[in-house]
Amino acid sequence: MKLVTVNEMRAIEQEADANGLTYAKMMENAGKGLADEIEALAYSVDEEREVFALVGPGNNGGDALVALAHLAAEGWRARAYLVRRPAKDDLLVERLLKEENSEVLNAGDDKDFESLEAFIGTADVVVDGLLGTGFKLPLKPEIASVMDAVNQAIANLAWPPYVVAVDCPSGIDCDTGEAAPEVIPASLTVSMAAVKQGLLKFPAFELVGELRVADIGLSDEKAWQEIKHTVVDDEIVADILPDRPGDAHKGTFGTALIAAGSINYTGAALLAGKSAYRVGAGLVQMAVPGVLHTALAGHFPEATWIMLPHEGGFVAESASDVLAKNFERATALLLGPGMGTEDTTRKFIENLLKGKSTSKKTSTSIGFVRGEPAAKADSKAATFPALVIDADGLKLLTKIEDWAKLLPAEAILTPHPGEMAVLTGLEKDEIQKDRLNLALKYAAEWGHVVVLKGAFTVIASPDGQAAIVAVATPALARAGTGDVLAGLITGLRAQGVSAYEAAVAGAWIHAQAGLVASEKLGSEASVLAGDVLNAIPDILSGF
Repeated sequence: MKLVTVNEMRAIEQEADANGLTYAKMMENAGKGLADEIEALAYSVDEEREVFALVGPGNNGGDALVALAHLAAEGWRARAYLVRRPAKDDLLVERLLKEENSEVLNAGDDKDFESLEAFIGTADVVVDGLLGTGFKLPLKPEIASVMDAVNQAIANLAWPPYVVAVDCPSGIDCDTGEAAPEVIPASLTVSMAAVKQGLLKFPAFELVGELRVADIGLSDEKAWQEIKHTVVDDEIVADILPDRPGDAHKGTFGTALIAAGSINYTGAALLAGKSAYRVGAGLVQMAVPGVLHTALAGHFPEATWIMLPHEGGFVAESASDVLAKNFERATALLLGPGMGTEDTTRKFIENLLKGKSTSKKTSTSIGFVRGEPAAKADSKAATFPALVIDADGLKLLTKIEDWAKLLPAEAILTPHPGEMAVLTGLEKDEIQKDRLNLALKYAAEWGHVVVLKGAFTVIASPDGQAAIVAVATPALARAGTGDVLAGLITGLRAQGVSAYEAAVAGAWIHAQAGLVASEKLGSEASVLAGDVLNAIPDILSGF
C-alpha cells in the first residue's frame, strides 16, 4: 500500500485525469471498491441489509453515492443523507434514485435530526462520506452538528452499526493526523488508491479502525510511480520472505552471528538469537562474554557458541580478534543487544570496524581458558558479513569518530527514539514529531538503513524508500522486544534478503507477533518479550 501526502495524491489524480483516467472514472472505481468492501462484511445475502450514508459536497460524498447505487443493485436498502449537497441536478443522486429500495434526504429538511436518528437505528452499515482528505480544522458548525447527532445516535443503540469511512473519517487532517472532537470513529476506513500519511499519526489512528485500500485505476502515472513510501502489509512481506525448497540444508539459509550480552543483560542475547532461528536462519552462532555461557547454553541447545574475552562480564577490547575469525562463515552479524556501554566494549566495536587486530596476550577469561593469547584476525576472515547494529551498539557508535563511514555497505541501524536522539543530537520529542522525514534524512546522511522503532515503526533507506508498519500497541513497549526485532532482521539478512527488505519484513512480523501475543494473553500489559518471540511462528504460518 502506497503512503502519500494530500498534495501528492492531488497531483497524481490531476495527472491521471489529464492522461485520460477522468475524475468521473476514478470516482466510479472508488465507489465500486467501497461497495465491494462493504459487501465483504459478514452479512448473509438472505437477510435484509441496510446501508445509510452521510454524503457531503465533495468527492468522498460522490464516492459514497456511487457505492450506494452498487449496493442497492445488490439488494441492499440504501439511504443517502445529503449535507450541504443539493440533490437537484446531481447525476449521482439521480442514479441512486433509479434503484429500488433507495431513498435520499436533505439534512436541511431534518431540523431535529429525527430522520437521521431513525435511519441510523435501522442501518447495518453507516458510511461516512461527509468530508474529504483536503479538510483542515476547524469544522463548520453545520457539519459539526450533524456529526454530533450521528455520534449521539450511535451511542444510544444497544447494537450499533458498522461505520465505514470513505478515504478518511470526516474531520481528520490527513497530513497531520489532527482530529476534530466530533469525528465519528470508524470500524473500517477504505482509503482510495493510497493511505494518507495523517491516518498513521495520533490521534487519527485511533479513529480509523481497520485500514484498507481501494483501487481507483492508477498505474502508469509518473507521479504515482515515483511514490517511494509504503505501508507494509502481508502481501509485501510475502514477496520478501525467502523460498524454502524441499532439498534445502542448513547452509541454504545462512548463518546468523549474534554478538551480544553482558553480565547485566544476559537475556538480550538469548532473545535475539532465538528470534533469528524462528525466522528461518539455518544456523545461529552466539558470541557472548565467556562468563555467560553456562547460564545461557542450557536454554538454547540449538545454537553454537563463541566465548568472547571479557572484563568484569562485559565484552573486552581483545574480543574483536576472536569474533573476526568467525566472519568467514557468517552471512549476517548482529552487534549490540545487551552489551552495555563500557569503554572496553566500545574499543571492541571500534577494532572491528577499523579492522584492527590485538595480538598481545591477555589475562582475561576467554571461555573456559585463562591467559590464552587472543587469535589474530585474518584479513580475509575479517570481511564483514551483512551488519545489523542495535541497542547498546548504537550508543557506542556515537563514541567512534566517523562511525557511519566505517560501517560496511547496507548496514542496518535499529534505534528507538531515545537511541535516535543519541545518534543525532536531537531531542526525542523533535524526533517523534517528524519520524518519517527524520528517518529518511539520516538514512541518506549516514548511507545506511534506519529502523526507527516505536508506534508506527519507520524503515528508511538511503535511496529515499521508506515503509511504515501500521501498528501502535503498548504490548511492544517492554524491555527485550527490541532484541527480538533485531534477531528477526538479522535472521532474514542471514538468508540473503536485502537490507531494506529484511528490515521491512522483520519489523512487520515483529509488530504482528506483538498483537498476537497480547490477544493470546488477553492483556497488552502482560506481554513479555518472550511472548512476542513465541508468537513468531503464528505469523509465519500465514505465509
